[in-house]
Amino acid sequence: MKQFLAFIKKEFYHVFRDRKTLLMLFGLPIMQIVLFGFALTNEIKNTQIIVMDYAKDDASKQIINRLEASNYFEIRDSPANADQLEESFKEGVIKLAIVFPSDLNHALLHTHKTQVQIIADASDPNTANALTNYATAIIMSYQNELNGINELPYQITTEVRMLYNPELKGAPNFVPGVMALVLMLIGVMMTAVSIVREKERGTMEILLVSPFKPFLVILSKAVPYLIISIINVIIILSLSVFALHLPVNGSIFLLFAESILLIITALSLGLLISTSTDSQQTAMLLSMMGMMLPTMLFTGFMFPIENMPVPLQIISHFVPAKWYYIIVKSIMIKGLGINMIWKETLILAGMSVVLIAISLRKFKIRLA
Repeated sequence: MKQFLAFIKKEFYHVFRDRKTLLMLFGLPIMQIVLFGFALTNEIKNTQIIVMDYAKDDASKQIINRLEASNYFEIRDSPANADQLEESFKEGVIKLAIVFPSDLNHALLHTHKTQVQIIADASDPNTANALTNYATAIIMSYQNELNGINELPYQITTEVRMLYNPELKGAPNFVPGVMALVLMLIGVMMTAVSIVREKERGTMEILLVSPFKPFLVILSKAVPYLIISIINVIIILSLSVFALHLPVNGSIFLLFAESILLIITALSLGLLISTSTDSQQTAMLLSMMGMMLPTMLFTGFMFPIENMPVPLQIISHFVPAKWYYIIVKSIMIKGLGINMIWKETLILAGMSVVLIAISLRKFKIRLA
């Protein structure tokens, strides 16, 4: 254990004596939080929604037909009650629900006024705002058509309810994405570069011929970046809570446990890159390009995954940051527990096991 701690101490010395590395390790999360404003919004289409039709009359059918005819929405089977509807929002199955009152057509014919409720998942405020605008526009188009046919004007008002983020702040969307991006970059890049650096300097050969086991050599390289990544999680969460006023609605211990799981995945991926490269430049390039672009493109916090072609949606399933992003949003914004995110947790854990197994298998204890 003394030898193991000495190796960890040596790795910390490598980190803290390099000011550029320190700036990247601790400046990156702060810079990302400061620079990332509201997430970029693309065109919304093929969004899964639920229609609760208590009216089942001509007016509701006309509006539902218009919703189905648009490219914005795909209507799923309606749940039996309000509790199942709320469960669909918690599971992330839908992003919007439209509720028609039982007296929709009757109210239009007799009072010329009725109300339709629109419920949106505002954990992604830009998407929620766009979806409610699209749904409202479709309902208004039906109202305008009625007013053109009849002498008396009909009026349908919509009641919009934003779940999880009623103020439509951008922080609930980009903070989980920044956490995923920072942890993946630091874990992958720093682990890969630290091991390849030993190869370039010729010190890896000394480490491998020492009485120390090769597995512990690798572990001593990973532990410092595990600790540094946990510190970065604390920094990001502190900035989110105190600067951006974004509370953690779920379990903070569960959030840290899931973050450690992603960090282990990132460290394993960094080890895999280090076993496949022999220069720091190559390792840096693979880490930056191989992690930054997939994390930004396929996580979902910048570009909606459901808008992408099917092959790209399939590729997104292999990006660890995507599952971590879903987990963090579920814990921080929706306040959900492990019973609602166990599938994503298992997927992330499975990725970690596979990456560790491949990395250890490819790691060469002889350099010749």
